[in-house]
Amino acid sequence: MEIKVNFLDKLRLEARFDDFTVVADQPIRYKGDGSAPGPFDYFLASSALCAAYFVKLYCETRNIPTDNIRLSQNNIVDPENRYKQTLKIQVELPADISAKDRQGILRSIERCTVKKAIQTGPDFVIEEVENLDADAQALLTLDPDSTARTCIVGKDLPLEQTIANMSGVLAGLGIKIEIASWRNLVPNVWSLHIRDAHSPMCFTNGKGASKESALASALGEYIERLNCNHFYNDQFWGEDIAEAAFVHYPDERWFKPGRKDALPAGILDAHCLAIYNPDGELRGSHLYDTNSGNVQRGICALPYVRQSDGEVVYFPTNLIDNLFLSNGMSAGNTLVEAQVQCLSEIFERAVKREILEGEIALPDVPQEVLAKYPGILAGIEELEKQGFPVLVKDASLGGEFPVMCVTLMNPRTGGVFASFGAHPSLEVALERSLTELLQGRSFEGLNDLPRPTFESNAVTEPNNFVEHFIDSSGVVSWRFFSAKADYEFVEWDFSGHGEDSNTQEAATLFGILEGMGKEVYMAVYDQLGATACRILVPGYSEVYPVEDLIWDNTNKALAFRADILNLHRLDDAALEALLERLEDSELDDYTDIITLIGIEFDENTAWGQLTILELKLLINLALKEFEAAKEQVEAFLQYNENTVERGLFYQAVNVVLEVLLDDELELDDYVGNFRRMFGNPRMDAVLGSVDGSVRFFGLTPTSMKLEGLDRHQRLIDSYRKLHVARARVAAAAG
Repeated sequence: MEIKVNFLDKLRLEARFDDFTVVADQPIRYKGDGSAPGPFDYFLASSALCAAYFVKLYCETRNIPTDNIRLSQNNIVDPENRYKQTLKIQVELPADISAKDRQGILRSIERCTVKKAIQTGPDFVIEEVENLDADAQALLTLDPDSTARTCIVGKDLPLEQTIANMSGVLAGLGIKIEIASWRNLVPNVWSLHIRDAHSPMCFTNGKGASKESALASALGEYIERLNCNHFYNDQFWGEDIAEAAFVHYPDERWFKPGRKDALPAGILDAHCLAIYNPDGELRGSHLYDTNSGNVQRGICALPYVRQSDGEVVYFPTNLIDNLFLSNGMSAGNTLVEAQVQCLSEIFERAVKREILEGEIALPDVPQEVLAKYPGILAGIEELEKQGFPVLVKDASLGGEFPVMCVTLMNPRTGGVFASFGAHPSLEVALERSLTELLQGRSFEGLNDLPRPTFESNAVTEPNNFVEHFIDSSGVVSWRFFSAKADYEFVEWDFSGHGEDSNTQEAATLFGILEGMGKEVYMAVYDQLGATACRILVPGYSEVYPVEDLIWDNTNKALAFRADILNLHRLDDAALEALLERLEDSELDDYTDIITLIGIEFDENTAWGQLTILELKLLINLALKEFEAAKEQVEAFLQYNENTVERGLFYQAVNVVLEVLLDDELELDDYVGNFRRMFGNPRMDAVLGSVDGSVRFFGLTPTSMKLEGLDRHQRLIDSYRKLHVARARVAAAAG
């Protein structure tokens, strides 16, 4: 994690990381003002807090109340060496906690990350650099031996060269990648989380049988998502980019809707229109992109090549972003390597959906087949030793598709996790199933798995597949676990042979789709210095329902974004119009404003916690519509999860409105004790909110210029690096 430090007044310092700011000072005896803890105090507190976190985690997974558990830490300094200290952590436990759980709580503290880091002994490297932001790969600590050549199935170059090439691409873009975490819970299963140190919202996870393969996986996923703009899918990119020569890619085209908002000629083809506009309800305005919000410019569309005949078909960016998420995108050392990965993932997701929604029972993989892959078997056996039964299934549906499945059961909670993987090689597909199962997860994280159900509606509900797509955390049918399989086991093999194996495999996978009667469309992106592609298979590779283009389109942001960002500048008439649009939209009151308008507010602020319900409430307060505000504040207090401070503010609003709306009560009679209960600063804000002197309490003013929105500005900074690189390549091409 990158922590940047600013020098403040006197001896005060400010550390900034992610969306947090920590201020340190020195005691008065050391010439400071004592306005904040000192750096060493934070260090000591970190181990105590970390220990308490693991106690809390242990207790929550076992429904043990922590109300009467007390924990303290003391540091005992060696009189002969003040740097040698003993940190004594003591825990006071209630008498009704069993002996087993007492031992479990003490063992949980042993797992404290801060403690382990101190005991292992971190290495410090102190150096001078010309520019802190220039050393783009300073935090990418895994440095594979450049002379080694580790080749794995599916990669056209050795892992070491793959990592070096991809790291070089990111460094060339000025993106500083940091490794936030590593995990290696069982043998031969590695995963890691990487992110942009400047813009942590841009992150990926990698997985593999070794550290190097997991890092290559994470970097490849990062580059694919840069190339396909996936990190910035639903976000507003700012007015400057919206008016630039191009918004998404230099080869984009803009189309104006026809008369009566008809779909313009030139977008999609007859095959796609039959899928996306079967009843003629899709209008041009449904396809404006949310990233630019530039409806005067029209519909932004990107060229894709139809694989059946090589014709170029233009797909609206809005349609792609709304329906496909990250499905069907990949980066590779070569185009065919990327194609194999793209197509494998498309089959993995589509077959998984067919199996889960069809409640299909899959055949077990025979033990003699598993024995051929000792590395994979070692990981499975370790999971079994940890108390998690594992089922290994053939998900090829009778040898038709290159898909495998590893399902973990958690007897402690009754939850299950069905993990799927795909690749032309059965071994690689099986390895991906296992590594996906544990990607970024701890053993404690496996306690949150959903329980199977016999309720078919819960399994077939569209959002269940979305949950499976995002992190495989959706619901699985009990019918999936039947010992009576719906298919026979097939020891399939779609892999190629020799130096051009990826070329052969790509042809095989394209051939499967052709045999199914599917049209396939592909875009290739190489302007950023790496090869990536995106493949769309309409009617097959979508993640969200096609109906979302009409009923749940992300460009609904365009109806609200400008007014919400300019909230403090709106007069009463504009506020009434905004409130009416919010009511007419029938949007869920608990939708957060971040999602609604595509702005990355800092989640630790009132903006970051703001929901449609709270926004309506604040507008009604500003309009002095107290009856409506009273109804909404009651709903907020009953159902909304927000900060304690925000909750107390609305508790005070609620009682003030109660008095104002009762003809028999006088506010002056209660203000004194309200102030004693809620404090003067909070009551000043509440009384100002009802008399009109305070508007939209807690929401700092901003506008479409996005001033003060540091988190979102850092996201735009990240995208601007890509935009500049693409513009440079386009200019060079002439």
